[in-house]
Amino acid sequence: MGERHFSQLFEVLKGGYPSGMKFEICRFADGSGVRTRVPFVRAQLVSRITGMLTNERKLHTLQVSETTHLYDPEFSGMLLHSCSPCTVLDMKRLEMFALRDIGVGEFLTIDYASTEETLARQFKCACGAPNCRGWVTGYRELPNEEGIKVLAEFGAGMQPHAAK
Repeated sequence: MGERHFSQLFEVLKGGYPSGMKFEICRFADGSGVRTRVPFVRAQLVSRITGMLTNERKLHTLQVSETTHLYDPEFSGMLLHSCSPCTVLDMKRLEMFALRDIGVGEFLTIDYASTEETLARQFKCACGAPNCRGWVTGYRELPNEEGIKVLAEFGAGMQPHAAK
């Protein structure tokens, strides 16, 4: 059995979970990200996600319910934020879908405010999207003191992310 055929078989057996065939983990001085090795089309299942369930909110967790978080520092915890993300997470089914076509070499992004009530740490957004909010919070929290200052500098008339 050739190496390529074995890799394809392994991908099927993994049942849609992340693998080195589809994704590359990139580490930076200030964090990590997940880059694609294959293209995805809009609405396609990009990956299933998994991890350890915990009641702690911390960096690299995703909120599953009001009191439960999924800790996965190897894949889903490394997804980068964008105010115009290329993927969306279904936290009930633990699946990630493409919101648009995603090319080879693109970083996978989600909007952290789509899954998190409150973040372990708010931060200045550098996504560069036309609709960038300037400061990243969870969907039920207002910007902290630092965020208010950043938003004031970000631009007059910009509205901070409102609670859902």
